Amino acid sequence: MDTTNFTDIFKSSFLEKTTSFSLTDSLIGLVVAFFVGLFIYAVYKKTFNGIIYSHSFNISLLIMTMATALVIMGISSNVLLSLGMVGALSIVRFRTPIKDPMDLVYIFWAIVSGILCGAGFIPLVIVGAILIGLVLVVFVNKMTIENPYLLVVKFEQAAVNEELEQLMAKYSKKYALKSKSIMQGSDIEATYEVRVKSGDAQLMEAVAQLNGVKSAIMLSYDGNFTA
Repeated sequence: MDTTNFTDIFKSSFLEKTTSFSLTDSLIGLVVAFFVGLFIYAVYKKTFNGIIYSHSFNISLLIMTMATALVIMGISSNVLLSLGMVGALSIVRFRTPIKDPMDLVYIFWAIVSGILCGAGFIPLVIVGAILIGLVLVVFVNKMTIENPYLLVVKFEQAAVNEELEQLMAKYSKKYALKSKSIMQGSDIEATYEVRVKSGDAQLMEAVAQLNGVKSAIMLSYDGNFTA
């Protein structure tokens, strides 16, 4: 038969958790998570090559690293709390669209860094952050990838089509007709995928000087359309 003494009545599980809490370890983990998140912030800003730079998204990477570390510190010593946290996070729906695949890479990097900081793997997260940062800086900024252009030309006469293809064969490495539509009257709109040799200025100037060409638009596609 279990007996309850006087001290068991005033025993508090909250006080037990408070006394077992290590303030020094938590501060070290959060400080390291802050500096790793700041490093991710700097790498993202340096390697960004999209259309519009989002400062709020970059700040969210820093906060995400610290918040993940904080969550891991809280659930690392309590199995029930960890199960409850998994259940709570599984019903949360994040509906913000991520268009650039590299943004998903940075989000995953921030979450993994926060997990390692919260678990106490400080040397691993520092070495991993430096190596990943170097890989991103080298491969994103130093290596140039030839992106195709979309050339949309609107002209009047069908004879312009032959002269247009001759110009593209002269100023481009490779081209392919993607679509052609006949508009009202005798106007024709053609869309070509073009890989230019040196730059798009010479090709655009040559196309604009053709007789019968009304408009010419060149778009660069690298996951997003940029005019």
